[in-house]
Amino acid sequence: MRTAPILRLFLPSLCVLTVTLSSGCASFRTPGAAADFNILADDDIQEILARKPASPIPAHLAVARIQASAYRSRTAKGYGTGKYSVVTVRDIETKEDFERLGTLPQVLQVAPLNRMLLSEHLESDRQLRQAAASIHADLLLLYTFDTSFFVGDVLPPLSVVTLGLSPNQTAEVTTTASAVLMDVRTGYVYGTCETTSRKNQLASAWTSGEAVDLMRLKTERKAFEELLGDIESLWNEVVIENKAGTTAKMVGG
Repeated sequence: MRTAPILRLFLPSLCVLTVTLSSGCASFRTPGAAADFNILADDDIQEILARKPASPIPAHLAVARIQASAYRSRTAKGYGTGKYSVVTVRDIETKEDFERLGTLPQVLQVAPLNRMLLSEHLESDRQLRQAAASIHADLLLLYTFDTSFFVGDVLPPLSVVTLGLSPNQTAEVTTTASAVLMDVRTGYVYGTCETTSRKNQLASAWTSGEAVDLMRLKTERKAFEELLGDIESLWNEVVIENKAGTTAKMVGG
């Protein structure tokens, strides 16, 4: 089982990508970066390692999408100031996704965090856990998207590129979706998940900012769908381990 404090999940910041279109001066600005999960912990390593699970299972589950500070895309904007922001607009997720999480064994209820519950200044996992605690959640599921844009095989990602003039070049969007499952009471991390999705098409198809963003949305959606499958597997491992631990305590007692 993937249990441990946050081990890596360092997601590099994204620069601004401006797409210059052959049809005129329209442009596309990439969304902000993924959240760096490492900044969520405000304790030193020894304190993080000393954390233990304390929340009961069956459990109430709170869910939040976090991104880098000042995150903005064509379809969503991050809330809050500080080291990260929280995206409360559901431009990638659907109602059915949260219902799917609600059908997991030993999950009593799923509640997405909204800005009414959140502190405006966000510095660590403490603010998110406080928001989750205010709705009596036991566990907190956090996830983030890291999306990169490429054109051809020689240009680096997130550079200024000209589209529509090179019909034989391939445009690619890559999204890595990452998630962490955390104990609301102690900040203990039960495990992490990560999936990557890619979509390709001819660069000449990127005829507008809307076309580029549609590609982004499709890629992020695909990555999130795959992430949900990994989250289900992680959750089942948590339930099994909790059951084994409870049985061991009963036998030992």
